[in-house]
Amino acid sequence: MKLTKKNKLIQENFDSNDFHPIINAIEKLKTAPKAKFNESVDVAISLGIDPKKSDQNVRGSVVLPNGTGKTVVVAVFADGDKAEEAQKAGADIVGFEELASSIKAGKINFDVLISTVEGMKEIGKLGQILGPKGLMPNPKVGTVTNEIEKAVQNAKAGQVQFRAEKGGIVHCGIGKIDFSSENLQDNLITLIDKIKKLKPASAKGIFIKKINISSTMGPGLNIEIASLSK
Repeated sequence: MKLTKKNKLIQENFDSNDFHPIINAIEKLKTAPKAKFNESVDVAISLGIDPKKSDQNVRGSVVLPNGTGKTVVVAVFADGDKAEEAQKAGADIVGFEELASSIKAGKINFDVLISTVEGMKEIGKLGQILGPKGLMPNPKVGTVTNEIEKAVQNAKAGQVQFRAEKGGIVHCGIGKIDFSSENLQDNLITLIDKIKKLKPASAKGIFIKKINISSTMGPGLNIEIASLSK
């Protein structure tokens, strides 16, 4: 297959087998041929776990110190005082029965759905719709809570959710390619520190096995894990 000029440049200048200190990897990634849009920067983290074992499921959320560069539309499933709290906190969509009806009708125009603990009785009925889209509220990522104000603020401030997928790999966005190298570095270190705290007790050996950083249309670069230590 004939390579495009962009792919040829990437192939000539980026070796996927090399390992780089974190700041070097980010700065090198920034030199890759640019797309016509502000690309996302993503990380793939290979963990030393067996995701088939329920006690080795790694899932959580963290607020990145420099945000994600994305505008997040937040919906809150609540009524009464909690609905008012959500509106004051800056939620874009707030509702209960009417929000449930909207979701059933396929009108899902939000990126994050937060629910009060009580509201999960109704949200549970929407699992077949929300689950496949990754929008089902979950207490492990802070989206099932009665601390509505905090949850909305976190979602708006750059909170990312993550979970170990098949093969024990966590995929997560850490910002945009136009972020400074230092801001991307801080975001990645914050994410890694959070994941380390979630290491299952039954997981033995090396926990963080490999880290690869990439942009939407760019190459993937391996990071020297030791360089992530603060």
